[in-house]
Amino acid sequence: MGFVPGEYNADNYEKIDLHRPYVDDIILVSKEGKPMKRETDLIDVWFDSGAMPYAQIHYPFENKELLDSHEVYPADFIAEGVDQTRGWFFTLHAIATMVFDSVSYKAVISNGLVLDKNGNKMSKRLGNAVDPFSTIEKYGSDPLRWYMITNSSPWDNLKFDVEGIEEVRRKFFGTLYNTYSFFALYANVDGFEYEEAEIPMSERPEIDRWILSVLNSLVKEVDTCYNEYEPTKAGRLISDFVNDNLSNWYVRLNRKRFWGGEYSQDKLSAYQTLYTCLETVAKLMAPIAPFYADRLYMDLISATGRDHVGSIHLAKFPECNASLIDKQLEVRMQMAQDVTSMVLALRRKVNIKVRQPLQCIMIPVVDEEQKAHVEAVKALIMNEVNVKEIKFVDGAAGVLVKKVKCDFKKLGPKFGKQMKAVAAGVNELSQEAIAELEKNGKYTLNLGNEEVVLEAVDVEIFSEDIPGWLVANEGKLTVALEVTVTEELRREGIARELVNRIQNIRKSSGFEITDKIRIVLSKNQQTDDAVNEYNTYICNQVLGTSLKLADKVEDGTELNFDDFSLYVSVIKEL
Repeated sequence: MGFVPGEYNADNYEKIDLHRPYVDDIILVSKEGKPMKRETDLIDVWFDSGAMPYAQIHYPFENKELLDSHEVYPADFIAEGVDQTRGWFFTLHAIATMVFDSVSYKAVISNGLVLDKNGNKMSKRLGNAVDPFSTIEKYGSDPLRWYMITNSSPWDNLKFDVEGIEEVRRKFFGTLYNTYSFFALYANVDGFEYEEAEIPMSERPEIDRWILSVLNSLVKEVDTCYNEYEPTKAGRLISDFVNDNLSNWYVRLNRKRFWGGEYSQDKLSAYQTLYTCLETVAKLMAPIAPFYADRLYMDLISATGRDHVGSIHLAKFPECNASLIDKQLEVRMQMAQDVTSMVLALRRKVNIKVRQPLQCIMIPVVDEEQKAHVEAVKALIMNEVNVKEIKFVDGAAGVLVKKVKCDFKKLGPKFGKQMKAVAAGVNELSQEAIAELEKNGKYTLNLGNEEVVLEAVDVEIFSEDIPGWLVANEGKLTVALEVTVTEELRREGIARELVNRIQNIRKSSGFEITDKIRIVLSKNQQTDDAVNEYNTYICNQVLGTSLKLADKVEDGTELNFDDFSLYVSVIKEL
């Protein structure tokens, strides 16, 4: 038997082929009894999707005025895969041009492909495909989204690695969570609910004015990135602010302002400043991490009542307050961060902990401006890297010996056959010439018959270590760290180390941050002098009411040092 009309089963439809040319032999009959044949003039089926702007609002049968008035058309932007270049992207414009003499959209984000971590196309056959649902279940949708958007621009192919999601979850979301937890812990202890009047900027410490300046610079930059369809840059800016400026610098430098003590104007300024940063960061990150940002924001405003929206996505996007931006302050603080980073790297190089005080940092200044910037943050640097003094030297003459190394990849194409003579000239540069090159960014090199201009970006300038010191270079900035530990410095280092160990015991014992303690420490000739000298300091730092030395400590906790051990008993006062 042949095909039977009206029987909709697989066996019946296997009896008929509806492809050309066979379909052209089929003639259907309309309700009016007229013949119906296949339409011979066809258009690419993608033109159906190209009619989307009109079809979605049922134009022109409904909402005609919305489209004709350009209220909903052209679109501000569209996004799809790069494979749609000759499909949807084209047909949208083609129909708009033919029918309305207009473009269909103002901007397009053409998404790249998601590849495996080695750059290969994902496929089940190769076993390198990643299940999005199990990935979201394990890591969360916001860390996944943040990773994908900040890892590479949407229009570039993404080498997808689940380890990158874990890193984002730990370094960004974890850091932000810890920052909020720190704030919430002490805000709850002090009952901070942002009920007090704003502390005027002129009365806030410089560190508060700095972070608010950087925050408003961030708002300006992130807003520009979003408006220019650069979500990758926006996400990276937010990440850098949270990790480098908010957590690793502002909170770390200001912990003591939140600890104990009376509810002073200084403490209130710290609370208001940190709250403002958290609230603003939540709003800035909301387009990329909608769920995390919503929880963070709602937790903040539920305690303070500073906003009355049902979701962060109904709140107003932050606006930059240009009056709070102080670029000179930002430059000074960046100098402090750079010097600190370099000194801490030098400490790690010789395995000297930050808790061990050192005597001196020496900085050869390039110019008066650099000296003024360092001088302004001198006390902050000394406290952060735990040194007793900072010395400035005019250049490096007689103190540090600087060398210049050619970057042949840059100099080769620039000087060609002259490269050998240029390299010889670079090797013979005097300390004064190197200082001029650092200061001005360029130096005129005499090659005998002619002169060439050497630029600082084409070479590497570094300093040689000197006995008892370690030296680091970064651009125009050079720092030398004295690494000799005197007996006096050693005793102070022991005291600081004991504070750290006792604080860890408090934490592991589950003590409240306001609990006071009694401390008994076993005697040891390597630590007794330090304990006696810094007894009051140690007690103040750990909320100790007493610190006593004993020949034997019953049921004590063992503290292991490099070449000896101590026992300590920490008892909570009732």
